[in-house]
Amino acid sequence: MPTLLLNSEKETLALGTALARVAEPGDVITLSGPLGAGKTVLARGFIAERIGAETDVASPTFTLAHVYDSVAPPIWHFDFYRIDTPQDVEELGLDDALAGGISVIEWPERATAWLPNERLDIILANSEKEDARTATLSASPQWASRMETLLAERGTA
Repeated sequence: MPTLLLNSEKETLALGTALARVAEPGDVITLSGPLGAGKTVLARGFIAERIGAETDVASPTFTLAHVYDSVAPPIWHFDFYRIDTPQDVEELGLDDALAGGISVIEWPERATAWLPNERLDIILANSEKEDARTATLSASPQWASRMETLLAERGTA
C-alpha cells in the first residue's frame, strides 16, 4: 500500500486529476479520513478533470449524492457521512452508479456492506505541516496496472 505525501491543497487536487486520467467505467474510489483531511479537495480535482472544466465541487453532505451526467460515463459523488439506515443507501441510487458510472464515495465506512470488492480505497490523514496530508492507497487487482501508471507519473514507483 503506497503512501503519498501531499504537501498542499494543490497536490491533493493533482492526485484527484491523476486518478481521473486512469479511471474507467464501473470504478469505485473511496475516500476516508477525518473532517478536513482533503476528501472533497481530491474529489474536486477528479471531477474537474473528468468534466473538462473547473467546477464548484462541494461535498454532497446534505444531498448525500450528486451526479455529473454531462460526461460519459457519469460521475457519482457520494457522501455517506449522514447515512443512518440501509434504506438510506438503497434510496441514493448506488446500484445505478455501480452499473456503469464512476463512483467517488466519501465516508465509505458508513456503508461498507454495499461496496464492491473491486475498488480503490484512499485514506487521507492530516500531517504535522499545515495544509499537508498523506494519502494511503489500497487497490484491488483490477487497479494494479493503473496504480503503476499513477505512481510512475508522481515519481514514486
